[in-house]
Amino acid sequence: MRRGAQTADDSLAPELSLGQIGQALASFYDDLIAEGVPEHLAALVRQVKQSEDATPRKSGKLALVVEDEAATRAVAEALLEETDLSPIGCDSAEAALEVLRERGGDVALVFADIRLAGEMDGLQLAKAVALLWPQARLVVTSGHRPVRPDALPAQAVFIPKPWRPLDVLTEAALAAGEGQPVSP
Repeated sequence: MRRGAQTADDSLAPELSLGQIGQALASFYDDLIAEGVPEHLAALVRQVKQSEDATPRKSGKLALVVEDEAATRAVAEALLEETDLSPIGCDSAEAALEVLRERGGDVALVFADIRLAGEMDGLQLAKAVALLWPQARLVVTSGHRPVRPDALPAQAVFIPKPWRPLDVLTEAALAAGEGQPVSP
């Protein structure tokens, strides 16, 4: 049977997204042309390929997630992966400071828990970030105790744990310079 011919047993897989179907079509474009594809199908494949090429790329700005609990850090990183920021996870303030020393100009958001592995806590990190990297949006979180307003730098935002994903996304949007995200 000729490649691409459909049998009665074949069906479209509903679990595939249009993007995945488009990628598959685009990857077979050269083979399809060689077999003599109707022009309207070829035009559709070119259109899908062009829309994929126009997909916006990440800005190059970073979101630094500083959390000693690996599972919580992974959730925050996965959430921030859906934004214009590229997340980098650290389990300690010392590791975060190393990233800031190397790439501080690229860091748009520092999202830090108060209790961290290492010698420094999140409040000490927040004070260092406020002083040395004031362009970074600073968000401090904790589920252990309320934070006195005077314990945080003036520009820091406090979000209690458990935080809501929308609160994190809002802070990421503000850090990326996008304003408030639209609620679903």
